Amino acid sequence: MNEWKRYLIEIGMGVDQHGQNPTKASVKAVKDAITRVCTVGLLELFELDFERDVKAEVIIGVPYPQSVDVEKIREAIPIQCEKTVRIVGGGLKGPGIALKEFGDKTNEMLIAVAFITLYVRRGKR
Repeated sequence: MNEWKRYLIEIGMGVDQHGQNPTKASVKAVKDAITRVCTVGLLELFELDFERDVKAEVIIGVPYPQSVDVEKIREAIPIQCEKTVRIVGGGLKGPGIALKEFGDKTNEMLIAVAFITLYVRRGKR
């Protein structure tokens, strides 16, 4: 029997200071989380194949969730595995400074929070 078990959970935060782009903030949040983990055990201890035995679940809370390009979030996860992404309303927006030279439409800064869980398949294959 093959069972999926949680291997790691990590949290990340990303900010888009200019441009009010929730996808950019979300990608930064995913990359922030990923920079704090090393999955060495998956290959060296468990001898798993990423594509077959690992899956990533990403939940992102960000303002304007309907505007997030989910494919760019998948691309931000560097391993080749099954990837599910769910975008929800959340994160934070606050007053920054609007500079038209940077593409700002408002003075909002967008903050996204990413919650990433990696699962591994255990059992007989």
